[in-house]
Amino acid sequence: MEEILSRAFTIAKQYEMEYGGCPQCVIAGIFEALDIENNDVFKGATALADGVGLTGNGHCGALSGGTIAISYLFGRDREDFANTRKLVKASLLSKKLHDQFMEMYGTCRCADIQTKYLGRFFNLYDPAEMKAAAQAGMPEHCSTLVGEVARMTAKIILEEQARQASRAGR
Repeated sequence: MEEILSRAFTIAKQYEMEYGGCPQCVIAGIFEALDIENNDVFKGATALADGVGLTGNGHCGALSGGTIAISYLFGRDREDFANTRKLVKASLLSKKLHDQFMEMYGTCRCADIQTKYLGRFFNLYDPAEMKAAAQAGMPEHCSTLVGEVARMTAKIILEEQARQASRAGR
């Protein structure tokens, strides 16, 4: 398990350093580490970066990416929309991720995370602000956070898959 978790961390962190887009980087790290391919899920996370639309006003995009990965694997399909057990399962696993995130970072709002760790919020639509964010250490901080979320999420996924396999083997 540790090898998969380390791989999820490393891949997600590297993608965040190279390309940005925290939710997509988390999904890519998890999916590559678990050998999952789904471009639709990856694409659907595009505009969740930096608290939705680069506004900083929503949940951390990395946390959103982890939640999407959990929902993809344990959520309900359109065909079983009435299956509230899958809604509850995905929600409980996502809450577990949320709680771990809150314990680690103290907040899940992107702007608050930037302020806490970088001293202030940066408007990433402004080129001067983007440069200031880079000088303040945003690439390193955010890429490490992205890697940590990918690792946390992958662990939750693997533990749940093991529980399900154990139950199926009874």
